[in-house]
Amino acid sequence: MSTQSPVDLAPISHVSWETVIPAGTHWSGMLRRGMALRVVDTDGAANLSAVFYRHDAPLERYNMADTLKAQHTAHLTRGHVLYSDMGCVMASITADTVGWHDPLGGVGDAALFADRYGVAAYQQHRNAMIRNGRDSLLLELAKHGLGSRDLVANINFFSKLSIDEEGGLAFVANHSPAGAAFDLRFEMDTLVVFSTAPHPMDPSSRYEPRPVKLIAYRAYASDSSVPADDVCRSACPENERGFTNTDRLFV
Repeated sequence: MSTQSPVDLAPISHVSWETVIPAGTHWSGMLRRGMALRVVDTDGAANLSAVFYRHDAPLERYNMADTLKAQHTAHLTRGHVLYSDMGCVMASITADTVGWHDPLGGVGDAALFADRYGVAAYQQHRNAMIRNGRDSLLLELAKHGLGSRDLVANINFFSKLSIDEEGGLAFVANHSPAGAAFDLRFEMDTLVVFSTAPHPMDPSSRYEPRPVKLIAYRAYASDSSVPADDVCRSACPENERGFTNTDRLFV
């Protein structure tokens, strides 16, 4: 499939709520079918690690392999959807000023962050403590009765990896400028888990996470479906089948 070029984001007519995930922290919440998030890299060079679960049946969750295979891509941007492991569309990227989000790089753990940045615990450093992405995601999952066995391959929004001639991956520094944003529309009731810890392949020895702003709004009525000519639904035949599978859950 051909990917879409970065485009400007349309104005939001009515904001349901908004919040900021501070640098190096974590957040989780449920987004209902038809809701959308505008996700903004306010300062530039952010990394937002994310995992997704069907809210009423969390054994169904985001599947990285199916998402990439079905859409013949190794990165995510406008026109792409996020598939569950049951062949349903969980969410869609309907607009994007960044143009490339990393689905392959994974998430950093305590050992990696201690080796790269040292150790700064809450008892001494309070909010300036060093938090790694894996533990941050697990802390949020625990609030919803989930644990380490439920942690699936994540997406790193606002981050990019380059590929050399031998297939090696390298982190692209400062990929996302200040004010970069994308719209993520939810096609089922979805538990969303975010961490703003740095990307695990970021080679910098300085711990410099960045905040991310979330703006929630209604994209369409929850009892309706996405039209056939939608930029994500019509992107490829696989996506049409994925949306059909999802719509059947709400008949």
